[in-house]
Amino acid sequence: MTAQQDVLDPVFKALADPTRRLLLDRLRQQNGQTLTELCGSLEMARQSATQHLDLLAQAGLVVVVRRGRERLHYLNPAPIHEIGERWIAAYDAPRLAALSAIRDRAEEHAMTETTSTVPTYVYVTYIRASAQQVWQALTDSDVTARYWHHANVSDWQVGSPWEHRRVDGSDTVDVVGTVLEAEAPNRLAVTFEASPGTERPDGPSVVTFLIEPHADVVRLTVTHENLPDAEMHRRMSGGWPAVLANLKTLLETGAVMPSALWEVPTRATS
Repeated sequence: MTAQQDVLDPVFKALADPTRRLLLDRLRQQNGQTLTELCGSLEMARQSATQHLDLLAQAGLVVVVRRGRERLHYLNPAPIHEIGERWIAAYDAPRLAALSAIRDRAEEHAMTETTSTVPTYVYVTYIRASAQQVWQALTDSDVTARYWHHANVSDWQVGSPWEHRRVDGSDTVDVVGTVLEAEAPNRLAVTFEASPGTERPDGPSVVTFLIEPHADVVRLTVTHENLPDAEMHRRMSGGWPAVLANLKTLLETGAVMPSALWEVPTRATS
């Protein structure tokens, strides 16, 4: 038996009990709880909770900090991370992360379908660019005109209006909205309405752009929620991938696609 296995034995023992795992979940949701708070959320006797917390502390999974007369309990994930490092090889990590993402997306989709007749549309793409470059590509009217054939026009301050304006010389505005969030260069949320003055009882649809940098790559997640009907969902399902593919191509190559991808006809499915 190796020294590392000796160290991890108490961790496995602590994690084997469902009540102790539940205590860790409670601390993950709200760290720094007192014994009274933990007992209240679990309807557990103080003596039982104390015994479980002592085992978790011995395993290094919980750290107890005294503050006056109180003992605050904090989750320490380091031992679990050591287990992951030992048994999950580096080449397995991306595959497992992908499986987790698929599971999370499936659960999110299932929850959406149960709460609305029209599901939320979500699209994720990876772009070799900086977060600032992606932010500029979404908010600079000249850049959007290149890959979207529309200029997104606004000062991008929270509460300001924005317009999705054609660049064919007509200056026709096809989409309008209001800026809800603008946290450059990581998060942008806007309402998305077909024309000014049109109000729905359940409110406008909302588009959120989440820009997450990692090394020299950015993960861009576009979420379009509260769509009015299935037809709009179908149109967005074809439109967003085309627009974002053109954006990605522009940022990575300096040029856009030779034609507007959203105009490519899709084959009907039975």
